Amino acid sequence: MNTSVTASTGRLQARRMARGPGVEGAARAGLTARGVIYLLVGVLALQIAFGDSKQQADRGGALAELAEKPFGAVLLWALGIGLVGMALWRLSEVLFGSVGPDGRKAKKRLMAGVRMVFYSFVAASVLSFAAGSGGSGSSDKQSRDVTAKVMEAPAGQWLVGVAGAGIVVAGVWIAARALLRKYHDKLKLGEMSHRTRQLVDVTGVGGGVARGVVFAAAGGFAVRAAVDYEPDKAKGLDDTLRSFAETPLGPWLLVCVAAGFVLFGLFSFAMARWRRV
Repeated sequence: MNTSVTASTGRLQARRMARGPGVEGAARAGLTARGVIYLLVGVLALQIAFGDSKQQADRGGALAELAEKPFGAVLLWALGIGLVGMALWRLSEVLFGSVGPDGRKAKKRLMAGVRMVFYSFVAASVLSFAAGSGGSGSSDKQSRDVTAKVMEAPAGQWLVGVAGAGIVVAGVWIAARALLRKYHDKLKLGEMSHRTRQLVDVTGVGGGVARGVVFAAAGGFAVRAAVDYEPDKAKGLDDTLRSFAETPLGPWLLVCVAAGFVLFGLFSFAMARWRRV
């Protein structure tokens, strides 16, 4: 009986630690870091839309842009540490569940695990770049290289096609949730004024839809690469964004998507301030 009580007490204490100020601070630092990256990528994409195509509109381009600023090295390290915080926060959700009535369900923990792996990779990439190892290369080259390697495996063409279709579905899901304002469930709406809530909705809906559209487009390129068995048709973030300028709408579609990325960066800052952790 004592052993059972001790174990129960230990689990309760672990959950309290997972909801403590350390994890909350890590989450808010991570959301802020995410906002910085999206904001920079959006600004770079806007520059491309208006004729400046020298810089890559992806994470590597954003980091290179940040490195050129005063105290750039310090900012890069801060960004990487913030993303480590994001990964640790997601790890705590895997172990102890997230906020909300269904936060401890297996589906939620699985999604948290996927996000933990993703942000661990991004954090390692940013920290490698900050250390001077050039860890965040072109997203386009990375996409082509990974696609080519997977296609060499047995049933690789099918794997790439299924993965691309999954990314398309994820993009539609992201955009739909933004349109339905599902993020309201995660925000401390009672702490916001009516005007603030309206502004957050502009950034959340506009930014979420733009993010979903880009995901869906990137997934579509992966599906096409699989169908045609041509890895070079897979596109990273930079090439995917540039492809919007090649549509009949010209650069204005890219302007809209780039502005959406800027909005999502601002939305991430709002999440860092008002998200329930």
